Amino acid sequence: MDTHPAPAPRPLLVVDGANVVGSVPDGWWRDRRGAAERLRDRLVRVAEEGVAEVAGPVEVVLVVEGAARGVEPVPGVRVESAPGSGDDHIVAVAASAAPGQECVVVTADRELRERVAAHGARSVGPRAVRGAG
Repeated sequence: MDTHPAPAPRPLLVVDGANVVGSVPDGWWRDRRGAAERLRDRLVRVAEEGVAEVAGPVEVVLVVEGAARGVEPVPGVRVESAPGSGDDHIVAVAASAAPGQECVVVTADRELRERVAAHGARSVGPRAVRGAG
């Protein structure tokens, strides 16, 4: 009989793509899909190293919506295109965290922060991932 407890799942980091991309006025509105792809590529490092008080490796889910739908995943970063509201999809992803899995949502949206907190997730602001990569 194995008496060792199962290892805890990697923390889940759910990134509000539209909110993070929109947090810097760098012309993202001219190419929303390209901006989401650049964010996705920066998140590869986050998946390995973690953010803020969350040590890596972490499971990264980038949620995209609107013109950014269809952005492809890359190793280390799962990309989910919200079929409707990006916020609703982020809440659903946060709610689907495994029992005992830490869930952190990256967003500056106050209402979304409250909604995910109801599912046990905590939030950090976009700065946590903006400088990555």
